[in-house]
Amino acid sequence: MTASRYADKPWVALLNDAQRAPVHPADSLVHALRRAVDETPERDFLAYFDGRLTYREVDELSDSVAGHLAARGLEHGDRVAVLLQNSPQFVLAVLGAWKAGATVVPVNPMYKSGEVAHVLRDAEVTALICADRAWEAYLREAAEGSPVRIVLTGCELDFQTRGDIRVLTFERAAPAADADDLTAVARQGHKAPEGRDPGPEDIALISYTSGTSGTPKGATNTHGNIMYNAERQRTGLDLPGVPVYYALAPLFHITGMVCQLGACLDSAGTLALTYRFESGVVLDAFAEHRPHYTVGPSTAFMALAAHPAATPDHFSSFAHISSGGAPLPPALVEKFRAGFGPYIRNGYGLTECTAPCASVPPGLEAPVDPVSGTLAVGVPGPDTVVRIVDDKGAEVPFGEQGEIVVSGPQVVPGYWRRPEATAETFPDGELRTGDIGFMDEQGWLYVVDRKKDMINASGFKVWPREVEDVLYTHPAVREAAVVGVPDGYRGETVKAYISLRPGADADADTLTAYCKDRLAAYKYPRQVEILPELPKTASGKILRRELRSRDAHDSQ
Repeated sequence: MTASRYADKPWVALLNDAQRAPVHPADSLVHALRRAVDETPERDFLAYFDGRLTYREVDELSDSVAGHLAARGLEHGDRVAVLLQNSPQFVLAVLGAWKAGATVVPVNPMYKSGEVAHVLRDAEVTALICADRAWEAYLREAAEGSPVRIVLTGCELDFQTRGDIRVLTFERAAPAADADDLTAVARQGHKAPEGRDPGPEDIALISYTSGTSGTPKGATNTHGNIMYNAERQRTGLDLPGVPVYYALAPLFHITGMVCQLGACLDSAGTLALTYRFESGVVLDAFAEHRPHYTVGPSTAFMALAAHPAATPDHFSSFAHISSGGAPLPPALVEKFRAGFGPYIRNGYGLTECTAPCASVPPGLEAPVDPVSGTLAVGVPGPDTVVRIVDDKGAEVPFGEQGEIVVSGPQVVPGYWRRPEATAETFPDGELRTGDIGFMDEQGWLYVVDRKKDMINASGFKVWPREVEDVLYTHPAVREAAVVGVPDGYRGETVKAYISLRPGADADADTLTAYCKDRLAAYKYPRQVEILPELPKTASGKILRRELRSRDAHDSQ
């Protein structure tokens, strides 16, 4: 058997001593919370507009949530679904569920009734914690016929008094006869049940994802998976001793859960929350809280850069800014640095590897591949092995493209009650990502695109990322997404969807000509459609599949 060229981990030479050092994570974030309470009980843990909650207060409030859930019959190993935005209620719900010995099922609050119903049934959810108005509007219906028998509803107007109408646009719902109030429960002083502390092998999250293909499946992130990546974030980012994190990514998304909530709690830092993303609100939070770290998709940084009030001072407190969840165009990195100062560090990960498995270390800048123009997503950590393989699973040489596969302490054991999907995606415990990329001889990893997004134009392979990266160099382009559309002559042809920067003026012909001058004839977009806004997930990833569906509908 041929020895693995990737097992030698050439990337370790790029890491500093702190990043190479072994880590010894706590058993769970519950244990990290108790450690922080012992050491700094009166330090602010959560900052929510003008509201503050200390570590001691969060510990007591989440204890009470845990005690209530246990008193209502929640048992060790039961599932608790949480549908909340970035608010103190989310943190109390998650920590309370873990203290009760449960597994948390974080659910996107933007899901429609049918999508939620699938998750509640597939995960066999016992308890549901959600916004009060969402319960009244559609979640009561979604929960009908599911195993849900305990409901807590919260209002995200609690724990603050500012009432910023840019994001807090709702009113408190009337009390529900079939649900208990989360804030009231948290303040009742219940004790957490004894003997239910989670261990590293216990499932912390069932995170629903489409995985590499197909319908949503629940990735089983263990407490050990979460703690490993949270600890690597804590020890490897070189943040101040008492770091302030800003939750730019949604906490229900694995990136927000691990790189913001998890790393902050493991660091005994302060986490600033502002409900959901709104550019002006985010900039105000940067000015008020002076955060040292945040992570978000490239689309969020595009929106912040386009805001007329944005200044370099808004970003001057940051020691480290990361981007993940969506491709990071090299042009955006340079425009952002030129306009505001910070260098945005790329990162790469999936739900199935509990957020990051590669990132750009502090003090280094990601190289740009001279052939494709792709920005490297970073390098793996010292305990992680990333390999590039061909369609038969054989390793390809450095510099050649293939599927990215990952093994390491952050890779989940599989999908919730999907043995066939687990066997397909995690052969021998190694994650087959479905992403196409390559690694150079130094260990820098480059992600080209998703396998399923490749466009076949007259037999030539076109990766959307390459075309998008060219479009992002045009001064008028704010967002770009490239898809393949049916073509009677070529089989498929390249179509670009564009949103423009505020005040910019460019038409489809101009953008087509711009790409034609910079790309091979089979790559440049034959069709360009300009939209006010491109569709995105709640985590900021542009939805190419929705654009493909839009085009298919328009062609009928």
